[in-house]
Amino acid sequence: MYPRAAAPRTAVVVGAGMVGLSTAWHLQEQGVEVTVLDRSGVGAGASWGNAGWLTPGMAMPLSDPSLWSYGAKALLDPAAPLHIPARLDPQLWSFLLRFAAHATPGAWAKAMAALTPIDRMALECFDELTSSGVQAHTRKGPFIIGFEKEAQSVPFVEEIHHVEAAGQRVPLERLENARLKVPQLSANVESVFAMEGQRFLEPGPFVEALAAAVRERGGRIITGSEVRSLRHGPAGIAVETYAQEPAAADVVVLATGAWLPKLARPLGVKTLVQAGRGYSFSVATDQPAEFPIYFPARRVACTPYQGRLRIAGTMEFRGPDEPLQTGRIDAILASVRPLFQNMDLTELQDIWVGPRPVTPDGLPLIGATKAPGVYVAGGHGMWGIVLGPATGKLLAEQIVTGSTPDAIRPFNPLR
Repeated sequence: MYPRAAAPRTAVVVGAGMVGLSTAWHLQEQGVEVTVLDRSGVGAGASWGNAGWLTPGMAMPLSDPSLWSYGAKALLDPAAPLHIPARLDPQLWSFLLRFAAHATPGAWAKAMAALTPIDRMALECFDELTSSGVQAHTRKGPFIIGFEKEAQSVPFVEEIHHVEAAGQRVPLERLENARLKVPQLSANVESVFAMEGQRFLEPGPFVEALAAAVRERGGRIITGSEVRSLRHGPAGIAVETYAQEPAAADVVVLATGAWLPKLARPLGVKTLVQAGRGYSFSVATDQPAEFPIYFPARRVACTPYQGRLRIAGTMEFRGPDEPLQTGRIDAILASVRPLFQNMDLTELQDIWVGPRPVTPDGLPLIGATKAPGVYVAGGHGMWGIVLGPATGKLLAEQIVTGSTPDAIRPFNPLR
């Protein structure tokens, strides 16, 4: 064992996305001096171009029983929202087998029960940030949930009921005369619901504001700094990079998203983490979009973004650094074109792809590794934005006190 003070005074956080910066901010709250390292820049991974949904009521396991019917069809349809490239990739197929093994009602219910405590504290953790110096804001819904046919709504409504049974309150009501409230919906959207109790934000600006708050409190954020290894020594843990001098600290937090296995696997974190890449772009609308819109049957999420509408979709299982696949953008456009009106779907801006870190059991990895003083925070799948601040708060408590909060016990990275 390596010696370490009970209460750390310094920390290095690797990763400047929502999860990493939230952890850094909360470590500062506990009096810890923080340095954040990132190989690219603030919010450069999965944080910038996602839908920005703060929807704890939808933060549920990705692998559910519908995978057995839907997933089989997706394998044969190159335009399906779930995309798996046809290639010989033993690691990917190993992940998919484990992912499918959790697509049972029992596994889903167990994972949902584990997620519910952190889901329930998610929004108040955003309020804590914005009331304590983070110069950004969140916006309330309602979220507009649209279906082309009434029958399509049944699985979604049942899923929300299961979330409520696990301990959350997710108000969901049928919306009459929906086009008066949301003129962007075409007549092909026959069944519409309004979901309350959730929020949304512009993720890029929010993460930038969080980074600014970390800096204002004396934290250092060093970009262009790719970490290659960790080394324990008498002065603490040396975080060695390819371009700069090592940064030393009492503790290290790895919050590198889909790249987490590179550094965490040698430290005993054996759970597979697969990049589930999402795509987005923004379009102009004839009238300003006021509310987020979700088409569950199409797996497409839309959010008001800087005067435009951001359209996001796809779960593409590829490597995190592979090039953007233009066919995925075309597939999203084809899926939403019949559902929208009063907008220009020909001039796309802000085209983006980002790798979301997906685990087979649908649970994040939050807590200590086998290496003394080294922790991980990742594997949130599609829910890194909404659960980032709560993750940072709970992990900072564990790091400083040495006691694991109950809400993150199920997310033990060594499980």
